[in-house]
Amino acid sequence: MLNQILEQFGINALNYQIEEYGSGLINSTWKISGEKDYILQRINTDVFKQPEAIAENLSKLQSYLKAKYPDYLFVAPLLALNGSSLADNEDGIFRLFPFVGNSVSIDSVTIYKQAYEAARQFAKFTFLLKDFDAFKLRDTIPSFHDLTLRYKEFEKACLNTTTARLDQAKWAISEINRHKGILSTYEKLKNIGNLPVRVIHHDAKINNVLFNNDWNGICLIDLDTVMPGYFISDVGDMLRTYLSPANEDETDLSKIVVDEQCFDAIYNGYLSEMGTELTTFEKDHFIYAGKFMIYMQALRFLSDYLNGDVYYHTTYAGQNLNRTNNQLTLLDQLIKLEEKIQLTNHSSIK
Repeated sequence: MLNQILEQFGINALNYQIEEYGSGLINSTWKISGEKDYILQRINTDVFKQPEAIAENLSKLQSYLKAKYPDYLFVAPLLALNGSSLADNEDGIFRLFPFVGNSVSIDSVTIYKQAYEAARQFAKFTFLLKDFDAFKLRDTIPSFHDLTLRYKEFEKACLNTTTARLDQAKWAISEINRHKGILSTYEKLKNIGNLPVRVIHHDAKINNVLFNNDWNGICLIDLDTVMPGYFISDVGDMLRTYLSPANEDETDLSKIVVDEQCFDAIYNGYLSEMGTELTTFEKDHFIYAGKFMIYMQALRFLSDYLNGDVYYHTTYAGQNLNRTNNQLTLLDQLIKLEEKIQLTNHSSIK
């Protein structure tokens, strides 16, 4: 399977070692080791239904950054012998990337410098593209972070689920309704137009940043979800996934706490690059970004549970409901932190 793909890039697989690589949950990834090292990925076309849109976006971004910021490390796919960055056979659609040497990736934050540097890298990416017309990019996953849509999907799931699942999810549903003001705020923000549309990564987890051995950020990877969006998507994802040492599969809810120093690291790291570019209105909604993303993820887990666990992979019955309760607990912890620190000029919009 992979030999045919590598041949399309002029690579003889017999001269290379091929091994599965990374912890990504969407695309399949292999490291190709030899005279030069590469990363080969198969695009999950169930998620990314138009791979050509990804290729088009990355080509536009690569051209812009190469012209404006030639020293910035933008990990773009390599071209196959036919001039395309996409190669395919009966097993799917693939891309080949250069392997970034002397780099480290991690799945969770263990020291504050990692959170600071990751936030700085995501902010730097958006900052360098501040003069790029975000609307030139195609939506590779339409409505990906549309909270209104996610809430409608939740309402539909409530109507179509079984009585047993509805009963099991009673507490989670009540919590979703209790925090519905997060949805109202999102809709106000969209309607008043005070959030500028920017070039946003849309998957700001720590494992999408490469570090050197001193934990300085090198670059971003997994750029398939780069689309027009709001800063709350990237900041929110960082707050959702960096702040607590407990991940979204933790079932002991007492372990779900938020780390104020980690929040400071994310805040300072992001503003170190975007501080002059973010509007006061955006800065006022920095913590809201976390509430937005946590609430949306809770909605997605709960909707999947009510729908019979058809989207997220589960290893035991009720896992998506446990994930929902986990995220709702994290949301409450973030709200407590918000009440404690009260950022300067915090917005009055609720």
